[in-house]
Amino acid sequence: MKRIVSISLGSSKRNHAVEVEMAGQLCRVERIGTDGDLNAMTDMISRLDGKVDAFGLGGMDLYIFAGNRRYALRDAKKVVRAAKITPIVDGSGLKNTLERNVITYLLQHTDILSGRPRVLMMAGSDRFGMAEALEEAGCPLTCGDLVFTIGIPVPLRSLKALDLVARVLAPVICQLPLSMLYPTGKKQEENKPKASGLFAEAAVVAGDFHFIKRYMPGDMSGKVIITNTTTAQDVALLRERGVRTLVTTTPELEGRSFGTNVMEALLVAIAGEKRELTAENYSRLLKELNFRPRITYLQ
Repeated sequence: MKRIVSISLGSSKRNHAVEVEMAGQLCRVERIGTDGDLNAMTDMISRLDGKVDAFGLGGMDLYIFAGNRRYALRDAKKVVRAAKITPIVDGSGLKNTLERNVITYLLQHTDILSGRPRVLMMAGSDRFGMAEALEEAGCPLTCGDLVFTIGIPVPLRSLKALDLVARVLAPVICQLPLSMLYPTGKKQEENKPKASGLFAEAAVVAGDFHFIKRYMPGDMSGKVIITNTTTAQDVALLRERGVRTLVTTTPELEGRSFGTNVMEALLVAIAGEKRELTAENYSRLLKELNFRPRITYLQ
């Protein structure tokens, strides 16, 4: 049996484990949260290194993207060094393949993006593949990278603007502690509404669910959410806030969707190449496994 473990900087309340069969292989998929403790995360990776088939790096990105550049986060680089034998991935490979495909699927098979609705992308640099596909589809895009990560109240109205800002600020931002950039540990359970005007003007809110959950306003009536990881409790919260439609980019496994880092690690384990795969290999495996977005109408 293949064993895939996502070690996450996030809350341990979201821990989950399932056994699934994919591509004819039985796989045990686990998610283990460390409640914002980077040292615990690093220690756990060291203990399990060589004993599992693939690691997912959860609750953080190793890389962020803008334009044709990739920027590495300092704290994440320290963590991944703990994996000497087992391959470790952060989900960025799937974000640039699977999540592009999700937007194509929505355009071809649903009316969710008809009329080119305005999209609030919580952080375009976190999910550049999705953001690029949305912009190519003609949707007016607002990127909240500065607003929701470092608290600068300047929305970016295009990926070109994101690229220009990233060239100047990304090398500095990548040196900051992850806790300053992303909700970790108990912060993932708290809702502190922010930039409500950006939410109000958007018909679609897209990006990492922890960003959405932490900063969304009390009234999300009629909104479409395009995101990754949700639990049954998350879905209930979105329904209560009035969200009309929830699109999750990764498939449901026993009642919840896992993060892109988990699913990317699963594909790496199935491929058996003991390293991050190429975009072409990810695309081939996704086609073989027939991964499709899950669309839930909440109202």
